[in-house]
Amino acid sequence: MSKTTTDQTSAAIAYHESSDGSLGQAQRAFSLSMLVSGVRCVLFYVALPFLTPLLGIAPGVGPVLGIAISTVAIAANVFSLRRFWRIHHPWRRPITVLHVSVIGFLLVLIALDIAELVGQAS
Repeated sequence: MSKTTTDQTSAAIAYHESSDGSLGQAQRAFSLSMLVSGVRCVLFYVALPFLTPLLGIAPGVGPVLGIAISTVAIAANVFSLRRFWRIHHPWRRPITVLHVSVIGFLLVLIALDIAELVGQAS
């Protein structure tokens, strides 16, 4: 990256920060969306497999919670993605790839949760 490009990127970031604080808001939205997605994974792959038998929670609760939390995580990712594009953030394209990957992963998890619920119903 040339010095001019670096200066232009720095100027663009400074402009967005000074204009309305949107850059900071976009970064907070990104952090929140990744946090929600991460909490979903930790909860369903680390905590619930050990806690549900100990607490005597019915097996169908996990997939229902998974669908609910995944839906919230997808909404948070879409919100963050829209904010990055709205302010023309310099990293919006790499962030888009990351968000789309996370959303795709969450959609697969929702499909697996639905399949588990349908399997329990039959």
